[in-house]
Amino acid sequence: MDIFSEAFQWLGQASSWVGPSGIGMRIIQHLGVSLLAVVVALLLIGPLGMWLGHRRSPGKLIWTFTAAARSVPTLALLTLVALMLGIGLKAPLIALTVLAIPSILAATYSGIWAVDDQVIDAMRGSGMNERQILMLVEIPLALPVILGGIRNAMLQVFSTATLAAYTADIGLGRYIFAGLKAKDYPLMLGGAILVTVLTLTIDIGFEFLQQRSITRAVPTD
Repeated sequence: MDIFSEAFQWLGQASSWVGPSGIGMRIIQHLGVSLLAVVVALLLIGPLGMWLGHRRSPGKLIWTFTAAARSVPTLALLTLVALMLGIGLKAPLIALTVLAIPSILAATYSGIWAVDDQVIDAMRGSGMNERQILMLVEIPLALPVILGGIRNAMLQVFSTATLAAYTADIGLGRYIFAGLKAKDYPLMLGGAILVTVLTLTIDIGFEFLQQRSITRAVPTD
């Protein structure tokens, strides 16, 4: 039996899905830490990106920062933070949050910045203040772009969250690390298949949300 057959056999066993170390719990852990990292990044950097986009600030500094942040190697950052904070969930959460920041900052800034100035001027003329313009006009119109940034961040974080198993006993990465250590290649392959399938599922889900947001943002006759 080749490793693919053994991997799918392992995935098809009911016993593989139950218990504290089962696939079901590992998926919940993996998805949970990924969502948490993206939400933290969105809360930290999203308002700044929206404010800078609303102010029509020059984008050169934004693109320089996002390019520099994207160049930071996640594994090296994870190792550095783990050495400072110790083994546990804090290190991968910080590393994954840093990974999510560039996509979210770029999307929130560019989405708000791209709203037509004539629309903004019309809203000011109607008596709206700056906060109302941002919340009620710019964000709804920019939502498809913002969701695209969140989508990119989530895909990057989810696929990279396997590294969380490097310092914490959580997520689908445990199967990959355990399989590598024990030379159990079907287990490694099974973990990789799970990560790939779930990443594609998340991508499809965000694609649906983006299409819905585009439909709502563009009025129909």
